[in-house]
Formats: sequence, C-alpha cells, structure tokens
Amino acid sequence: MTDAASRPAPPPPPVPLSRVQADTVRRGGLPPVEEVRHGVWSVAFEFGDGIDDHSLGYVVEGSDGALTVIDPGWGVDANLDRLEAALADVDHSLADVDLIAVTHLHADHLGGAEALRRASGARIALHAAEQRALGERTSDATAADADIARWGAPGHDQEALVASWGSGRHLPAVTADLLLGDGDVLPVAGRLLRALHTPGHTGGHLSFVEPEQRLVFTGDHVLPRINPGIGLGGRTGTNPLTDYLASLDRMVTLDVAGPDALEVCPGHEYRFTGLRERAEALIAHRADRSRDAAAALDALDRPTVWQVAERMSWSGGISSLHGYRLGSALAQTEWHVQALGRADELRGA
Repeated sequence: MTDAASRPAPPPPPVPLSRVQADTVRRGGLPPVEEVRHGVWSVAFEFGDGIDDHSLGYVVEGSDGALTVIDPGWGVDANLDRLEAALADVDHSLADVDLIAVTHLHADHLGGAEALRRASGARIALHAAEQRALGERTSDATAADADIARWGAPGHDQEALVASWGSGRHLPAVTADLLLGDGDVLPVAGRLLRALHTPGHTGGHLSFVEPEQRLVFTGDHVLPRINPGIGLGGRTGTNPLTDYLASLDRMVTLDVAGPDALEVCPGHEYRFTGLRERAEALIAHRADRSRDAAAALDALDRPTVWQVAERMSWSGGISSLHGYRLGSALAQTEWHVQALGRADELRGA
C-alpha cells in the first residue's frame, strides 16, 4: 500500500440540503417524504433481504398531472405501500403513475418496478445496456465464477464470493417498455427531463437532469459520502473504471458555480449541491487507488489480483471485506491494473 499520510486529505463531504435525510444516515430509519421543488418529491424505500438501509426515489409531476417515479426501490410490499401513502399525501394515487424511470438495474433501484407497473399500468424505462445485462445474467455469472477462481482469494472466501458475486447472485427479472439512450427526453408533460448515460457503476447507468429546475438525479453515479463501486452491472466491452472517470468528467462540465448550481438528488444518503467538487473528489479517489495498484505491481513479481488488492487502501483493509463487497473490491483491483496497461503482469493473465 502507498503511504496514505503523504496524500492530501480528501475534501469534506458536501453539506446536506436535507437535514432529516442526513440525520437518518447517522441514526438509521427512513426519512419522510420531502418536496424538492414544486411537483418534485423525494421518497425513501427500505431495503429487502434483511438489510438495514434505504434508497431514495423521486416522484416528478408533469403539467398534465401524470407522475414519473424515478427508482421505486427494492421489491418488497412495504415499499409499494409507502409510495401509495406518499402519493396520497400530495393528492395523487398509484393510478397517476405513468412512467417508471430507473437509473440502473440493482435491486434497490429496479426491484420495485414490476410491482409498481402492475399496480399502476405505468411503463418502465431503462437504458438499453441495462436490459441487455439483465438478459445475459446466466453467461455473466459463469464468467464471474471463472474470475473468482483466477483472482486467488483465500479458500474460505471462495464459497461466499460465488454465492454473492458469481453464479449465486440474483438480479431482478424485468423487461422494460421503453429503452432510453443518451440525450433522450423522458415523456413528462411540461418538463425537459433528459437522460444522460453515465456508465461506470453499471454499464447502462443513467442520470436524469432537468436544467430548468436545476436538478440532477444521479442514482448511484455520484453520492455525497460513499465512493460508488464500479462494474456492478454485468460484463461490458469496455473498462468500467475508464467509463466511470469519463462519466465523472461529464458531471464536472455539467455543473456551474453560484446560484445556478445543480441540486443533486442521489439514490442514497442526502441531497446536496457541489456536484463538480464531489465528482472531482471521486476522480481523485480513483487516482489514489490506481497509485496503490501501481505500487503493488512494482513490489511484487507476478502477483494474483488478491495480492495486489491486499496492498490497496480499502476502508478497514481487505480483510474486513467479505462476499459481494470483496468481489467488488477484487474486480475493481483488476480494472485499475488494466487501466494502467499492466494486466500482463498479473498471474493468470
């Protein structure tokens, strides 16, 4: 591992625009429904599988009264009930939902889409690459098992890696009604809500920007405190790290300083301004990881991915990571090595 003490301290996280959302990050629980702008509300959705966490979705009202729900959360009954109650509080119902726009394919964002479609008759919109990844789950899982065998993790981690990162991993089975591409305008009456392709976290991750309201819905692409994982949505023909850095550069140029700065509506944690600064901090974080990987390669002769990862700066160290989080860390390690142009130095390359 490179000397972290020699690096400048990372900038502080952005100041929350929603104090109650920030408080629930620290204390747990679900934040209440909040009005973000006229006709735009945030709604928190609980996780499934016994995980004590939540995601943030958003409801956008068109000029015709029809609603778009961005990221309806995990597919548990309580979340549909929570959305129904939230809509009732703002004089709407599930029948008013016309479109379900999903940033990416993970269960805490896409999982509730099918139940909401059945309840409302709304269409589901995804990026085409996410739909393709959902259709390639079986072949991706087989390839992930091969990665796990090659990475060289200790034997006691192998079974948990296969169960959570490889062939045991499950994704929602959803077929979208509308496939979105970069620059597409969502069919929301009276609003210019545009899709931006921001790959990296997953290959078909979308953000949505409404310039007139100075809002950007970033899903898991940019979060206020969490450094998002990359390559978590199936295999692509490109390096997810390279894709992610390019997508972050796009966020840097999208934002402006001063009173016209974009308000970021992320998929987790809390709303904030300072998109440019946060994107730049995430770019710097990735540069630190690349330096870690380069230093490990310089010090080791034909290392495994695991041996490189052991020398990188993970929060709590590599030994604190298990299952899905460990799989993510090992995959990220390999992508950093590939981006350095040094993949041939790895054992098994």
